[in-house]
Amino acid sequence: MAASTSNTNWEKIQQGVKDVEKQIGQKDYNGAMVKARQTLEFMVKLQAARAGIAETAELKNMIDLLYQNHWISKATCEHYHKIRIIGNKAVHEGDTNAYNANQSYHALSQEVYTFANDYKNAKRGTRQSSSAKRSSSTAKSRTTGSTRSRKRKPSGGFSFTVYDLLKILIPILCIILLFLVVRLVKPDSDSKETTAEVTTEAQLEENTEAETQPEETEAEAAVVYRTTSVLNVRSEPSTEGSRIGQLEAGAVVDYVGVYDGDWTIICYNDMEAYVASAYLTTE
Repeated sequence: MAASTSNTNWEKIQQGVKDVEKQIGQKDYNGAMVKARQTLEFMVKLQAARAGIAETAELKNMIDLLYQNHWISKATCEHYHKIRIIGNKAVHEGDTNAYNANQSYHALSQEVYTFANDYKNAKRGTRQSSSAKRSSSTAKSRTTGSTRSRKRKPSGGFSFTVYDLLKILIPILCIILLFLVVRLVKPDSDSKETTAEVTTEAQLEENTEAETQPEETEAEAAVVYRTTSVLNVRSEPSTEGSRIGQLEAGAVVDYVGVYDGDWTIICYNDMEAYVASAYLTTE
């Protein structure tokens, strides 16, 4: 009875693949994508029952659990999700893209044969899928081959010969020798260039300082101080100091220096006097 049920399930899956192919031939691309998803869901439920995984409402969850528990390979998991996503788009969005339909069909037909091999292995008590076994066997053979290649040694028994050492050292020695020859041939020219550079820089600095000082002096001499209104000239830096003169508005004053924040020292009638800084301006 169990064998009969297995044959029935396998025939149902084969018929699903044939229906998908037929619908693509009839250009019923939407129907082909939906049928591919239905066939996939039937396969996944059979695998979940064999793996002891409880059926859930989400097809995505069952596929992920099969992969996480090593019932299907990573490549098979990716193909299952591809068929599922294309089918969902056909159901919910009415997708009629021929390319998507063909992608779904090719992924399904490829995984149906993998499913058949897995189903036979399951009867013998084998848990891992045939596709996963093939991947594991390939990786193992590659690892063994690389390990053997690493263990091989030259027939002489030496991993590093004198000839290999010379091939490395000769270019290095040539570079060092060339560098020494260059240093011996051109020491004088280098020193002369260095001396010339130092002399030139010193001259430039001296010339810059010489040019800056007159400009600063001329700048200070060029400042002209004028009164902004009629301004009293006092003998002391205070309003209580005696007034010794008065300057008209716009008059040029003989500036001496700043006394404090309020008063400025000027030369008035050949003597030092004080005026309020607030009434002076510069030009």
